[in-house]
Amino acid sequence: MSERLTATPAGVNLGPLNIVPDGGARNYVLEMKAGRFHGFVIRKGDAVHGYVDRCPHMGLPLAQELDRYLTRDGRLIACSWHGALFRIADGQCVGGPCSGTHLQPWPVTVQDGDIVTV
Repeated sequence: MSERLTATPAGVNLGPLNIVPDGGARNYVLEMKAGRFHGFVIRKGDAVHGYVDRCPHMGLPLAQELDRYLTRDGRLIACSWHGALFRIADGQCVGGPCSGTHLQPWPVTVQDGDIVTV
C-alpha cells in the first residue's frame, strides 16, 4: 500500500476552472511515485481554495460522499463524520470537536483558466 501524502509538487494542472462548480467543491486523488495525495478544491467565482482531505480531529477524509465538502448553504466546510466546521478562506475550525485547529492548506491557483498547484 502506498503512503498517503500531504503535499504535491508545484505546477500540477488539475483541469479547467469550470470542472469545479461555482460555490462547490471537487475531490482530487493524485497518484505519485512517493504515494497518493488526497485533496479537495472549493471554488468561489474565479477564486479557488485547496485543502488536504484530512480532518484534524480524527485524520479521516472529510466527505463521506464524493465532492460533499460544504454545508448546505455553502458557507463552511463540514466534516461529515463528526460535524466539525471550517472557514473556506483559511481552513480554521469554527465549530465541533477540533476547535482551535485548522485544515492543512493545499496551495492552488487559477492560471489561464486552469486550476494549478502552487
